This record gives sequence, structure tokens and C-alpha cells, in this order.
Amino acid sequence: MEVAQFAMEFDHSQDVEMLLDLDSDEDTLLADTQDSAANPEKDHVLVMEFDHEDVAANPDEDIEEEGHNEVSGEEEATDDEEIDPRAEPVERLENLVLSFLSQLSTGLQDSEERARKKDKKRKIVFELADRKKKTSDGSMGVRTLKFPQKTRGASAKPFAQLFRVADLMHEALLDDIPTTKRDMYYKDVQLFKSQSVVDRMVDDLAATFELGRADLHVRASSKGLVCGSGLTIHLGHNEIMSLQDSEGMLIPASEEISRFEVRDGLAWVLVVEKEAVFQTLCRLKLASHPALPGPGIIITGKGYPDVATRQLVKTLSDNLPASIPIVALVDGDAYGIDILSVYKYGSRSMRHESERLAAGRVRWLGIWASELAGLGIDKDALIPMTKHDEKKALSMLRREDIPKKWRKELQYMVHTRRKAEIEILCSVPAQSESSICHPPEDEDMLEDEDDRRKTLHGTHPLRDPPLLQYLVPKISAFVARYAQTS
Repeated sequence: MEVAQFAMEFDHSQDVEMLLDLDSDEDTLLADTQDSAANPEKDHVLVMEFDHEDVAANPDEDIEEEGHNEVSGEEEATDDEEIDPRAEPVERLENLVLSFLSQLSTGLQDSEERARKKDKKRKIVFELADRKKKTSDGSMGVRTLKFPQKTRGASAKPFAQLFRVADLMHEALLDDIPTTKRDMYYKDVQLFKSQSVVDRMVDDLAATFELGRADLHVRASSKGLVCGSGLTIHLGHNEIMSLQDSEGMLIPASEEISRFEVRDGLAWVLVVEKEAVFQTLCRLKLASHPALPGPGIIITGKGYPDVATRQLVKTLSDNLPASIPIVALVDGDAYGIDILSVYKYGSRSMRHESERLAAGRVRWLGIWASELAGLGIDKDALIPMTKHDEKKALSMLRREDIPKKWRKELQYMVHTRRKAEIEILCSVPAQSESSICHPPEDEDMLEDEDDRRKTLHGTHPLRDPPLLQYLVPKISAFVARYAQTS
């Protein structure tokens, strides 16, 4: 049986163009019929590649008219010369330092005159993007670094930390050797004191320059895991990661990935908040569970996801057929919903990169605090909300971008003062078909009880662990609904 595959390139830049194999001027996808006839066993691959070059503002300007191809040797050399993608970030880092030196030089020259006039000292001022603030027009706010300024500590320390980070970025770019935030921190522990200082400086500079961290040759250390034999990851140097259904593998940094292939027949993608739950699902081989309508892929970011995990989910969201649902299993509390929000809408602290990291197709599968009574779980068995939980829930309720279902669940949590963690499912007794199957996120996802029961065809509710009893019907319901609407 032939296996159709999708091969998708990771997005390594903000400007993304999908290039399909086109036949001359016809906008149709070529099928290599002759090769297929000669070798029927060969897998069919739909190739989706990303253009890493900047897209011209006017594509016609880059196309020479027929009959005007003669150019001098000097012009030809200029046209063929490629622009080094490192040039712009290097220039911006150097201009940052030059601005500081210029302000410092001007301040020293004027110091004697100001001293005679008993004038205040001239201050060196730097404006950086404030990723946590938005202006009235929706653009990113600004925070200011000043020197000197009244402070208990050394007022020059923030500048020292900023320029040390800029120096390490500059070094990585010139040497063409990417670094990580963790490596940067350990190169000057005494100056930075904590990893969070480096994290903030890196992201602030990237946002200020309107560049991605990868453009500055800074990578986040990978921590996410993925399992499911339906996915094959192709790395550089012809390395191949063949995933398994029963074991998770570390998600590589996007810069290390050339493309990945998705097996024909892939039916669903599940994003899991917690590593412990992910490992349990791998051990139970949920990715190839016989009661599900097809094989799937399971991904975890181990809590709040790193960039590599978000890029994988984003790439799947952008390229998989609309008939394949991408659903998330998170705790039924404010922090679980916030993690879901990071996948779907992007991180609020990295909103400047949301366009290339937010996976809008992600839907909330569960767990919902409001559904646990139907699972036979007493409210008293749930964990009481802490003050931090309540504060987080109220903060999220003030956000305007969350769906109605999310808001409803947050309000339910605040009202009952209880939260639901995924692990509570492990204490669920064996359930009947009607009690373990619940409709997906949208109220109209399944129209009646008969549709719900159909999703359980082939399952063994009394044999499967409670976690699978919960997941299998829900995933099946999503797949059935998406198949109808696609």
C-alpha cells in the first residue's frame, strides 16, 4: 500500500513563502507519474518549502524581460552576490554601542561647562521595547534605561548587562556559531546573577530590533518532547529522526531541522501540558490506539512551552489539512488555560514573535473543571484554589481575546474555588460509555447522544485506564466533526 507523505520545512525567519513545485506558468502541483509507474513502492511526498529570503515588495522588479539579459561582468557579480542574513543584526548591535559611546562622549565634553553653571548632569538614555506594555494604538510600549540615576545599587549595572548580552550576540553572529541563553548566562554569572536577567535582555533586544531571537543567533535550549510514528523529522547532514509511538524524543531547535514528513492517514495531534502525562500516554501507546480513527502525534512543552515546541505546533497548524484537529490537554485551572493560550495566541512577553509562533488551530480538549461531576468525581476531591490561582484567573478574565468557553470555565473555577488537574482522571472509576464521553469544546461539535456513542466504536472502556477512557472518545469526536466540516 502506498504511503502519501507531507514534507514541511520549518520557518527559520519571519518572512515565509511556501514554494510549490509548479509546472512553468501553471499554478498546479506536479505529480511525478512516470516515476510512480516505474517504482510503485516509492512514497509520494508533497513538498512544502519555506523561502528564507526577504520577499521583494514588487516581485516584477526582480524579473528581467526577455531579450534584455546581457549585463556587464561587474553588474552580474553584483546581482549574484547574496546578502548575508547576519549583516542587519550585526549592524543594529553595533549601532546600539555607537549610540552609547556618542552620548557618553558628548556628556564628557559638556561636563566642565555644566559644572560651572551648576547644571544637572547629562544623562545617557536608552529606549528598549517593553514587551509587557501596549500603547493605545496596539504597538509595543517602551521602557527607558538611564545613567546615572538614583538607585540603591550600581546604576551602571543594567547597561553593563545589556552590553554584555549584545557583545555575546555580536560574537555569535561574527563567528556564525549560535549560542543559547543558558550559555550566555554561564559566561558571566557574576554580572548577570540570574538566568532571568539574560532571558529578559535577549528578548528585549530582539523586540527592539524587531527581529527574532534566531536572527541574533540565540537559540532556546530545547525541552519539548514528541512521539508518534506518523512524524519523521529530517535534520541537517542527512540525519533522520524516526519517531516511535511508545517513546518521546526531544524536539530539536528549528535551525537544526531541514524538513519533516507526516505519514498519510494521520488523524489528530494532541498537545499535552505535563511531561508525566505525556510519558504515560506514550507508555499506553495512545498514538496508535486501535479505538481511535487513525494514528496521531503527541507533543508536550513540559509546562510553558519553549520556542522549538511552539514552532513545531505552529508548523503543523499551518500545513496540516484542515480535517486534522490539533487539540490540547491541560489542567483545568488558570495556569493550564494560560499555557493553552501561549500555544494558540502566543506569549504576551513575546508578542513581537506571535505571528510566527502562534498556532491558531489549537483547540481545548480538556480537562474542564465543570465536567468532572459527570465523571463521578466529587467536588471535594478537587484541589482548592490558592490566592495565586484566583489572582491568575481574575487576570485572565480581564483579557479580551479568550474564547467564551475558556471564560466560562474560569468563572466556574472562581465560583467553586476548586481547580482540576489532569491527574484527577487517574482516580476515576470505570465508567459507562455515556458517562465517559463528553462533547468537544464547541457545544455544537456533536449534535446528539448517538453521535457520541459512535465515537466509542471498538473501545474497551472497562479495560482501558481512566485517562484513555477520557481521551479516546474526545479525540474521536473531534476527528469525526472535522471530517464533516472540512
